[in-house]
This record gives sequence, structure tokens and C-alpha cells, in this order.
Amino acid sequence: MSRTTSAALSAREILDRFHRAMLDKSADDLADLYAPDAVHEFPFLFPGMPERYEGREEVRAGYRAAWGASRAEPQEICEVVVHESVDPEVITVEQTVCGVVTTTGESFSFPGLLVLRVRNG
Repeated sequence: MSRTTSAALSAREILDRFHRAMLDKSADDLADLYAPDAVHEFPFLFPGMPERYEGREEVRAGYRAAWGASRAEPQEICEVVVHESVDPEVITVEQTVCGVVTTTGESFSFPGLLVLRVRNG
């Protein structure tokens, strides 16, 4: 994925790239989807997680550290439901990340809710 994002990208196209970055565990590809001053919030926290990342570079560093330490290997994003908003910049996504824990071989499924605001691509 390039370091620049075209202004023509829709929220659904950004979602597709977001999912690809998650499956690849690519902190760079994920962070490159964010504006320099973006905010990524985590309303449901695990121990040791920050409440938010402020700015593209915190997203990059935070995900690089988290994914580098994780033995969870996502294999697919399943059960995806996209809810359109009255605001064309916003979509809400119900999703489940499915994969395997590399150290045990055990499968996992992790449900989540993602709210994306995409402005100017």
C-alpha cells in the first residue's frame, strides 16, 4: 500500500484497506490510512492498552508494538456488517476477527465495532 491515499477513496474502500492491514499485521499500511492528526480511540480496553492514539505516528508505533508482541494471527475478518450513516463520511462496522494463536494452535474469534470517519479520502 502506498504512503499516500487518494482523495477519491470512499469509506468502504478505506475499510477494505484497513482490514487488509489488520490481516497482514502491517502497522505501516494501517497508519498510512490515517490523517497526521487523526485520533484512534479504544472504548473497550484490555489491560495495558492505551485509551487512544493521537496522530498517525502513534497509531503506527502502537500497532507495531502490539502486533509485534502478539501471538494471535488473524486469518480473516468475518461476519462483517456495514451500517451507513446519515453523515456520508461515517460508517459503523460490526466485525469479527478470526484466526489462530501461533503458540497453541487454538482458534479465536474476536468481535468488534469500528466507527470510521473518512474525510477527503
